[in-house]
Amino acid sequence: MSRSTAAGGTQWNPVVLRLALGIALAVAGVGKLFTVGPKATAMSEFAGTLASLGVPAPTVVAWCVALAEASGGLLLLVGLLTRYAAAVGAAIMFVATTLVHLPNGFVASDGGFEYTLVLFLVAVALVLSGPGALSLERAVFDDELLVPVDATRG
Repeated sequence: MSRSTAAGGTQWNPVVLRLALGIALAVAGVGKLFTVGPKATAMSEFAGTLASLGVPAPTVVAWCVALAEASGGLLLLVGLLTRYAAAVGAAIMFVATTLVHLPNGFVASDGGFEYTLVLFLVAVALVLSGPGALSLERAVFDDELLVPVDATRG
């Protein structure tokens, strides 16, 4: 696909995906960091949940996850380092899906993996596609920063 074709309509799809994932991650991360908003969770409560799941150094992991969600969500919203922020988001959602939600079945309202699986798949799509047409990277640098070698192949 040529660069001129890539700038067309199909390059707006990643923008929509970035907004969806970025909002979800930012709200979850801010909720953990500042105990505010619709996903407000005290850091001690989150660390306790991680400890009950057998995660080593649960307080450190809780802080890392919260910071990664908040900063990764913000990076996705503005379209900066999209592939990397999405990769971190995919890793977080994969772990959440397998460690927390998988035993509860599929349906999200029963604590299942429906929602985290969708977020994981959206994150993977962004790792593969990059930021799309409207991003800070493209506006300021005219291309992606730190593009993976395989991403440049057509």
